[in-house]
Amino acid sequence: MPTAPPGQARVRVDLGAVRANWRRCSELAGRPAGAAIKADAYGLGAAAVTQALVAEGCRDLFVACWHEAAMLLPLADGVRLHVLHGVAPADLPFALEARGVQPTLNSVEQAALWREAAPERPCSLMVDTGINRLGVALADAGAAAEGLNVDLLMSHFACADEPAHPLTAAQVQRFGQLSVPARRRSIAASAALFADAALALDLARPGIALYGGVVHPAAGGQLAPAVRIEAQVLQLRDVGPGDSVGYGATWTAARPSRIAVIALGYADGYRRAFGNSGTALVDGRACPVVGRVSMDLTAVDVTDVDPPAPAGWIEIAFDLTAAARASGLSQYELLTGLGSRLDRVYA
Repeated sequence: MPTAPPGQARVRVDLGAVRANWRRCSELAGRPAGAAIKADAYGLGAAAVTQALVAEGCRDLFVACWHEAAMLLPLADGVRLHVLHGVAPADLPFALEARGVQPTLNSVEQAALWREAAPERPCSLMVDTGINRLGVALADAGAAAEGLNVDLLMSHFACADEPAHPLTAAQVQRFGQLSVPARRRSIAASAALFADAALALDLARPGIALYGGVVHPAAGGQLAPAVRIEAQVLQLRDVGPGDSVGYGATWTAARPSRIAVIALGYADGYRRAFGNSGTALVDGRACPVVGRVSMDLTAVDVTDVDPPAPAGWIEIAFDLTAAARASGLSQYELLTGLGSRLDRVYA
């Protein structure tokens, strides 16, 4: 079987920036932060990101499910992997065997299952304080924790990315009134940590901030961008005035134009919303995306620059805040939607 050639589009992940962002979160918290690495580290590659963060000093990692946990084993000594979706009967054989992995219990039923299976093993307990997603009801938190070795008592904000939203203060008050024995407490993810560092408590659990995402105004200018997208030029074509480009003929040339067709499309996570609104970079100069983004291809107007020849590379502007504004998508969607055809290249 011949060796597969490299892909025609790639994500460059700056692990140094990820480490720097984790250090900034830890500085705000006043102690080492945790790290949300669920969804394959928000699309950037959980294995590489985990290795970088553990080397930096991170010891608490958060994934969504046991399948994600299994992909990261074995863990380095002293590292805890928290599984946010909790534990079901089918998960127990793996959960009891996996060293350093602990469930985040979200219901009285999950708590009863863990109490019967391994009450001495550390667990996390998620208490719902107002998001009405996963979590034990406030009234049931004490009973759920009874007889368990609760390492981390957790809750999660619903509106921390909206400054002064009244639900945040209400959730802080509810969480503070809990009298559940636990070794540590945690409520702040990225937005809450930058909004008010006092909310870090015993363990902050940043996610998107590690990857350069700014989801609270207070984080502006404090985080390093960690992601760049590049795609190969497949063809350069000359388009005359009045000629259109792409499906639906949504862009028409007003002058003689040079168009670079690049190997990137919505199947790679570069969404249709970037059609006629996205930007590419050639030697640092901005070039507009023209016409619709299709499944595998995007067109870029390179009339005013010296474009790379076919097989050369063009960068896609992917500042997360600006890209979210241009596309109408959240920064979380933009990162986690990056497709598997994109090679991940680590620096």
